[in-house]
Amino acid sequence: MSKKDLERSKAPGGAHHFLARLIGEWEGTAKTWFEPGKLADESPISGRFRPILDGLFLMHEYIGSLQKEPLSGMAVHGYYIAFKKFMISWIDTFHMGTGILLSEGSGEISDNSFSVSGSYSDSPGGAPWGWRTTVEIPGTDEIVITHFNITPDGQEAKAVEILYTRKKHTSSSFDELKVDD
Repeated sequence: MSKKDLERSKAPGGAHHFLARLIGEWEGTAKTWFEPGKLADESPISGRFRPILDGLFLMHEYIGSLQKEPLSGMAVHGYYIAFKKFMISWIDTFHMGTGILLSEGSGEISDNSFSVSGSYSDSPGGAPWGWRTTVEIPGTDEIVITHFNITPDGQEAKAVEILYTRKKHTSSSFDELKVDD
């Protein structure tokens, strides 16, 4: 990665610039579906996006609950300049157990959103299921993160939807926020 490529990515319209718009403290609602069209839970959620490794990546940390049980998780969001693709690694205390879900997608930002896909198995030796995540910024102080389960035969259904609003105003530039890790 050249410094010039990174600067282009951080400029308005670039992938890192898009990610920087997520930086801040957020609160909202998380909805979860275990079966298509049947809402299983709706709970408050609080989250934070912060730059890590000199702004090359973002860390999304969140806490909430699922069916009245505590839930927490984190995801590293990034954009791989050399291959022009978004990437997310995700862990939490419910959905992934002791696994790490790795997802990647095209570097396209469409309608103020990007999408990545990965896969997991629901049991050792079981057929892999797909998992698609869309991160959308519909407004300056709003984020919608939607996760979709994809059955082994290709049927997709909404699994989790997080509707965030900005808790307080924070910087939206990697250059203004430096976090030592």
